[in-house]
Amino acid sequence: MASEASEIELVFTEDTQLTKCMRIRALGLQQKNAKPQEGEKLLKPNEYIYRLDFGKQKLKFLWWKVLLKTPGKVIITGTSQHWTPDLTNLMNRQLLDPSAIFWKETDDDEIQFNEADAQEFGERLCELAKIRKVMFFVLTFTDGAEPANVSCSVGFKT
Repeated sequence: MASEASEIELVFTEDTQLTKCMRIRALGLQQKNAKPQEGEKLLKPNEYIYRLDFGKQKLKFLWWKVLLKTPGKVIITGTSQHWTPDLTNLMNRQLLDPSAIFWKETDDDEIQFNEADAQEFGERLCELAKIRKVMFFVLTFTDGAEPANVSCSVGFKT
């Protein structure tokens, strides 16, 4: 009995609670005039935590869909650990390479990206989905891009 493969689209959703938690950590260190742990990743003002929830574990990467309403750049960086920021801090070594970078230079331009890096990152997501139900990402917005003007999703074949 063969099952038919189908396409699914997973949308990156901002984890506002996690973003807030990480910003409090950075603010707390700043207020105490303390240094972060060696290698700790502190969120910058233009960085936000997003998540993907994997309902299925066996996936094949198909495509990225990134929409920028205004010119700018978004950098999507995955994290490699089962992350519990209330218990552990995010470390730079836990950030995955390569990041997927998407940009738009003018209102009329199409979205541009490094296809090889985006492909490799998409394939890595499939590997991580085999062992995870949730994956977290740091999205960095630069050159005029803002969370309200960007939507990101990724397509898979099940």
